[in-house]
Amino acid sequence: MTITNRTTDRGPAPGDGHPLPWLVPAIAILAAFYAVPVLDVLRLAFSDASLLAPASRYSTDAIGGVLADPALPVVLGTTLVFTLANVAALQLAGLCIALVIARGERRGLRGMAAFRTLVLAAWVVPGIANGLVWQMLFDEAPYGTLNSLLGYVGLGPVAWLSDPQMAMASAVIANLWQGTAFSMIVFYAARRAIDPTLYEVAELDAATPWQMFRYITLPLMRRLIAVNTVLVTVQTLNTFDSILALTGGGPGRATEVLALFTFNTVFYNLDLAGGSVLAVLLFAIGMGCALLVHYVIGRERPAA
Repeated sequence: MTITNRTTDRGPAPGDGHPLPWLVPAIAILAAFYAVPVLDVLRLAFSDASLLAPASRYSTDAIGGVLADPALPVVLGTTLVFTLANVAALQLAGLCIALVIARGERRGLRGMAAFRTLVLAAWVVPGIANGLVWQMLFDEAPYGTLNSLLGYVGLGPVAWLSDPQMAMASAVIANLWQGTAFSMIVFYAARRAIDPTLYEVAELDAATPWQMFRYITLPLMRRLIAVNTVLVTVQTLNTFDSILALTGGGPGRATEVLALFTFNTVFYNLDLAGGSVLAVLLFAIGMGCALLVHYVIGRERPAA
């Protein structure tokens, strides 16, 4: 079969085998909105810029100052704990809810659409509002919502936000409540894409639900699990608004993650150069996590 090139008054036709003319507008838009800001952040990281004055000279002083900051290791440790806890919890909660909804729909149970909507409702809540809502729930006064419920069953009030360990747990719970919907959407779509014939054949072979989950569901969802892991990790690394409203990073630095540390550096310390260095560090960590997940989970396995 011979493919002939077609041209129009506006240039080459879509099927002529030359994709570059069609990619140039998209590349230009991405460069304008993503590449240019990233390059400017790299420029500011080597400057002495602040929110009060533009850059007057360029050096590595800002990088050295940030790396020598004794608070940075503490913040990185807090970020690691917060990210690992959230990624694991978000994956598990989203997968469980998606499988419950898919199983309920397969059995014709009523209320599955309402359940999906209820889970998705938390996703549209802004991060600041999410933090404020959970701050009221975690109020440590005896009349606080959760402490009042605990009081009804004879348990004492819990220091949800003033105890460092409980503050971290509270921040994870607040982020989990809001972010589970995204993982649920990804896993629900992946589960619906699996051919139901595979499960019917497995049932004929007397496979248990656990065996079907282990040998059918998980292998066929592996690529989507890798994609969701990357997206959830990047989202969690960039979370600061709900923590800002919930704990402000306290007590001490118990919940001050890297994204919030960057925010405080720029808008409280007015250090634009230092904040740019932290932003580059945050970008590098996110990219490293994405590559690691792709290497561990996302690669195609050779056929046995």
